[in-house]
Amino acid sequence: MRAPGFWQQRDPGLTARLAMALLAPAAAVYGGVTARRMARPGARVGAPVICVGNFVAGGAGKTPAAISLAAHLARRGLRPAFVSRGYGGALSRQGAVTQIDPAVHDARLAGDEPLLLAAAAPTFVARDRLAGARAAVGAGADVIILDDGLQNPALHKDLALAVVDGAVGVGNGRVLPAGPLRAPLSAQWPAVHAVVVIGAGDAGQAIAREAQARGKPALRASLRPDAAVAARLTGRRVLALAGIGRPEKFVATLREIGAEVVDLAAFGDHHPYRPADLAPLAARAAREGLTLVTTAKDAARMAGDASLAPVLAQMTVLPVTLTFADDGALDALLAKVLAR
Repeated sequence: MRAPGFWQQRDPGLTARLAMALLAPAAAVYGGVTARRMARPGARVGAPVICVGNFVAGGAGKTPAAISLAAHLARRGLRPAFVSRGYGGALSRQGAVTQIDPAVHDARLAGDEPLLLAAAAPTFVARDRLAGARAAVGAGADVIILDDGLQNPALHKDLALAVVDGAVGVGNGRVLPAGPLRAPLSAQWPAVHAVVVIGAGDAGQAIAREAQARGKPALRASLRPDAAVAARLTGRRVLALAGIGRPEKFVATLREIGAEVVDLAAFGDHHPYRPADLAPLAARAAREGLTLVTTAKDAARMAGDASLAPVLAQMTVLPVTLTFADDGALDALLAKVLAR
């Protein structure tokens, strides 16, 4: 499902204003329930818990941020493990705690994000985050990275990072379903220790200023495309395929590396691909001499499905890595948590 356009409109037109007005009662109920849940105390599990979440529904860069954080911790000699709900995967719906093995589990079982996480550190999928964290500690983890879960009260969070897409911030500033916020910002700020603003933009800058006014650090970060793949795409005419929170961000990345984006095939976040989705795109790419390019997250959803293998083999996958602008600022935050 794609997010409605008015979620990102700070100055909406008449139709959007009417839609938001009609949705305001539902937003008040949803936001109130979430705010009360967030106020509940969480349980400790014998290891520090670092939450990488966001204020809004949809993608903001949480997964690359979590992977970068795990690498940072590993370089310090720690043994991080991820705990994820495994959104979109059958394992999450079953309720059991499962350590993800990319050789065994595909996206239909694990969800797309846990597959990416599992390539970086041990990853446990659990609808019950507390059970998942306990399993990770039992398996030898000495620090837990909670993938998403900022609004989930099950675990005490020693460090809660809210990841923000610099280009869009918190959109229209309204709560679901009238806007992208999962709860009113006033209810979410007390649960956040710092923000991570990915990329440039006035909207992200506004959130950074608000964080600093509240005495919370604002870390800057950027997404860097894989250099080897980027070099192959420079100057190429490409057909972009993206089923992520904001597909336009993928287009911007392609243009930054010098690719000519002829068109974008945009799908909803976590879209379960079918051959009927991909075959026409592959045929068009072949017919028009285009390079079909997708994200690592989309490729993870396609991998393991034999019916999609022929098209996936024709695609170019462009991975990205999140880099913090100031490792010293990140170290300072982590030092406080790890010392406790």
